[in-house]
Amino acid sequence: MNPSTSCPKMEKATQMISKRWSLLIIHQLLAGPQRFCTIETALPISGRLLSERLKDLEQEGIVNRDVFPEMPVRIEYSLTKKGQALEPVLRGIETWAHEWT
Repeated sequence: MNPSTSCPKMEKATQMISKRWSLLIIHQLLAGPQRFCTIETALPISGRLLSERLKDLEQEGIVNRDVFPEMPVRIEYSLTKKGQALEPVLRGIETWAHEWT
């Protein structure tokens, strides 16, 4: 049985979160809204790749990008309800990793 025909939603979800750094960015945002520089400092990722992943996650409806019209402009990233729903999954992976790796 071909997995892509048996469960296309599972395949889509796996593709969405399996991109390198995506889960760690989501994990970082579980702490609450953060600015780009805070996320970049917390993770060993280039600014270019972080920007790309944040755009991908925003397009998928997992991350919300809020622009505050201040001088200078302030931009914060946060998890949407869809993104917050991944918390038990991430906590499960975290527990598994501590136990088995």
